[in-house]
Amino acid sequence: MSRPFRLASLLHLRGMAEDRAAAELAAASRLRAAAEARRHDTEVMLGSASLPGRSDELHFRAAAASRAALGSLLTERRSEVQTADAEVVVANAAWTAARVQTKALERLQERHDAQVRAEDERAEQLVLDEVGTRMLAARAAAVPATDEAAIDATEPVRP
Repeated sequence: MSRPFRLASLLHLRGMAEDRAAAELAAASRLRAAAEARRHDTEVMLGSASLPGRSDELHFRAAAASRAALGSLLTERRSEVQTADAEVVVANAAWTAARVQTKALERLQERHDAQVRAEDERAEQLVLDEVGTRMLAARAAAVPATDEAAIDATEPVRP
């Protein structure tokens, strides 16, 4: 290619920003999955915690306090999941914006590459045409003067 893409460094920076945004989205998704797992575990613990059937008042109060604590913990875990969901949405929006910017520059680079390729092919064709014309002229010069009238420029010269 004869001309470099002038916005290549900007495209590189945008690509790095997109990669960073993708990594942040992946991290937010992992945190959300971890928060969801903690919420699920707390829900299972609360579901399996039961009040003692036959015991003294102290055990009953301890079990009731445990269930109340697990209920509060479950509320906290649900809040963590909602917060993580919001962070995933924000990270996804940031990645989408970065991808849009990168994609726009990639399309510009594709157009530039196609234009440069077309220019290179045009230049190559001009060189090939020039070589062909010179070869034809050289063959015509090699033919004796009496046969020059019989030479048709559109047909190849046969020795």
